[in-house]
Amino acid sequence: MKFLLVAVNAKYIHSNPAVYSLKTYAEDVHGQNGKERGKYPPVWVEIAEYTINHLTEKILEDIYQRKPDVIGFSCYIWNIHVVLELVRDLHKVLPDTDIWLGGPEVSFDGPEILKCEPEILGVMKGEGEDTFAALLDCYQLLKPPAGNRQQNNRTDFWRGLSQLSGITYRRADGEICDTERISAVRLNRIPFFYQDVDRFENRIIYYESSRGCPFSCSYCLSSIDRSIRFRDLKLVMQELDFFLKKKVPQVKFMDRTFNCKREHAMAVWQYILEHDNGVTNFHFEVAADLMGEEELALIGKMRPGLIQLEIGVQSTNPKTIREIQRKMDLERVRKVVAQINDRHNVHQHLDLIVGLPYEDYESFHRSFNDVYAMEPEQLQVGFLKVLKGSHMYSMAQQYELSYREKPPYEVLSTRWLPYRDVIRLKEVENMVEVYYNSGQFAGTLKLLVEKFGDAFMLYERLAGYYKERKLNGQNHSRMARYDILHQFIQKEVKEEEISRLEDALVQDCYLRENCKSRPMFALEQAPYKNIIRRLVPELRNLGTQIHVEVFRSGEIWLFDYRDRDPLTRNAAARRLQ
Repeated sequence: MKFLLVAVNAKYIHSNPAVYSLKTYAEDVHGQNGKERGKYPPVWVEIAEYTINHLTEKILEDIYQRKPDVIGFSCYIWNIHVVLELVRDLHKVLPDTDIWLGGPEVSFDGPEILKCEPEILGVMKGEGEDTFAALLDCYQLLKPPAGNRQQNNRTDFWRGLSQLSGITYRRADGEICDTERISAVRLNRIPFFYQDVDRFENRIIYYESSRGCPFSCSYCLSSIDRSIRFRDLKLVMQELDFFLKKKVPQVKFMDRTFNCKREHAMAVWQYILEHDNGVTNFHFEVAADLMGEEELALIGKMRPGLIQLEIGVQSTNPKTIREIQRKMDLERVRKVVAQINDRHNVHQHLDLIVGLPYEDYESFHRSFNDVYAMEPEQLQVGFLKVLKGSHMYSMAQQYELSYREKPPYEVLSTRWLPYRDVIRLKEVENMVEVYYNSGQFAGTLKLLVEKFGDAFMLYERLAGYYKERKLNGQNHSRMARYDILHQFIQKEVKEEEISRLEDALVQDCYLRENCKSRPMFALEQAPYKNIIRRLVPELRNLGTQIHVEVFRSGEIWLFDYRDRDPLTRNAAARRLQ
């Protein structure tokens, strides 16, 4: 018998640790109890990974050709529409195959899912390792025959299902049964599932050293499980050593608040500092205000690019923070982010959420400026997802919270934020992604913020310019983005200040790459050829590896593409005159 675990990821570079964890855990449990199970035909577990960009027809064909007896889908907000489409078609081409769902998108409304989708036999709720292992037992030991699941000779199988915890299932008579949730699994029991690391080449490695979260943020499903469990540090070190020896490009920790236990975080950071291979990058989601001076001193010693930090600020409105049941010392966050910035060795990614209670347009304006002033490498403007099972979901009526009917259930409006303002903030978010988060316009944006006196207003005006010129929805090249920003500057800035901004644009442009086509707004260089040759005689031999530029200010700069900043990827630059 074959049980196929199916993952439909958002992108090819992503992997799905859930299906690998279920498989290795179940195999380990079955291996430990092999004598008893050796009397019965084995259940083989296979994994199939696809992306939402694959044609569903091709996924359907591939699953069909694998001929599984049972299929389990890993369900999230980004793939549930694809999964349900596949479920309906799979039942037509594989009518005798049992179909199960699991994952956060189906864990909190199993009965409703089964009522709407008659092709599905059951749903695994919450953490799935123990549930999946028990379900495999049910299939192996009770040996349900292939064929219509209504057959009377499957009575033992239905009785076995009724005794499992953590599932919602459809009985032989069609009645939907919902069993109690299973207790949380101990992380040390889950085997390491990256032994065949070559399978994950060119993909992000996701790693988990803890589960649960100490906070109760109302929009997050992690707040439901506050029983924080940690994987034994001895195991963690062994597994990190495996990644380091294999020189995996990136390991992304899934821990919801990695530094909630100081000793655990310090031990991991100390280990990767001492065993740095010069290649691997580690990503952590942290609470900045929990960091002490010892943690900051340790981080300050790290190679640039060894770690990157994601810090969820979400809002700086005190009333909003209280209402979403979040605890945060904003002044401490500012201080920590600034200290890390001063070292210039860690990429910091700060998050804001649009659509939280008590956050209207002006309040978000202030939150944006507060976080922008912290100068993170990336500022992520996200939009509230109203997740089933979260406290935010239960408060939707009180907050007059309207959201999309289909996943990812994104906010449309709240009591404080009408839909027209959500649209405006979408336009601002697009400009932040294009200009700030790309990292290609840093010098120019800094000057523009000085001119406008308000960072949010700059992106708001830039969004208005795009809308007015009908520039949205087009696939602009990198140079086209520079040209558009130049045109915006000409419209918004006094004539006597334009030349300084044009110099900044040119500098930003050449910091990233030696442009094949010269920017239209750059100063003509022909009159300065002799000066450049005299200052940089090696220019002719080095070709495109360096570039020398004379600016309107009279300054002459050399850009060296052989030496790049590990965080920004900008070329090394020095002033010659």
